[in-house]
Amino acid sequence: MKKQLIIFLCITLLFNCKNEKKGDGKLNVVTTTTMITDLVKNIGGDHINLQGLMGSGVDPHLYKASEGDVTKLANADVIFYNGLHLEGKLVEVFEKMKNKKTVAVSDVLDKNTLIGSDYFASNYDPHIWFNIDYWKQVTNYIVKTLSEELPEQKAVFETNGKNYLGQLLALQENVETTINTLPKNQRILVTAHDAFNYFGKSFEFEVVGLQGLSTATEAGVQDVQNLSAFIIEKKVKAIFVESSVPKRTIEALQAAVRSKDHEVSIGGTLYSDALGDAGTLEGTYIGMYEYNVNTIVNALK
Repeated sequence: MKKQLIIFLCITLLFNCKNEKKGDGKLNVVTTTTMITDLVKNIGGDHINLQGLMGSGVDPHLYKASEGDVTKLANADVIFYNGLHLEGKLVEVFEKMKNKKTVAVSDVLDKNTLIGSDYFASNYDPHIWFNIDYWKQVTNYIVKTLSEELPEQKAVFETNGKNYLGQLLALQENVETTINTLPKNQRILVTAHDAFNYFGKSFEFEVVGLQGLSTATEAGVQDVQNLSAFIIEKKVKAIFVESSVPKRTIEALQAAVRSKDHEVSIGGTLYSDALGDAGTLEGTYIGMYEYNVNTIVNALK
């Protein structure tokens, strides 16, 4: 069924070159993850028709194109996706779209600065949005792309991009101030999967994920036992659930620590591979980042 859907999707996109535009002069834009959707919305504003494939709590590692996605992608003028094989199940589709403007936002980054990974076919950790400096570069890349595709609105896109870069700078300063209240020897972040390495590198956290870089891998009994021993040795106060990953893995880890007559609390739920619900503070990139930092620092103090 999976292969049939991919073939159907590719045929639709490759050979139906005529987009069904809405006739309103706006650019039809499709995005994959909620982080990219939020960013493109901030830059494109009212001058684009924006549709995101993934919603709150959706795991991009496991996401499969649905039949409803076919029409969205077929009618798109531009498609923005993360790249670095984050959207594992969609890679085959995007790589075959010769007649579509498909943009992997990670392409703008210097690969020599990325964190390596043996798991992903790209050989890099794809969770780039947790490095705010990277997200600034992605912002400029999206401004450039939208300006090329809709040049009559270039000034608007550039102004929106400049304003958003100012918000990202303020975010960076705010989270640094909050994190600096947490002693460096307490900066140990244990989560369901290894999504926070760029965050850890930016703010001097030791990051340990139970499931590794991708949620497509399962944590085994030995993984749980090894990590529970690590938590006890390092006197870690709290571990964290992720909104897009079932909480049972972290609950199993907590139980393993308790079985050794030690206690570790669940410090809260972090947003890793998806933003919060639309219309909430956590439903925006900036709100998500601030929420995560406050949750982490408060729990580890």
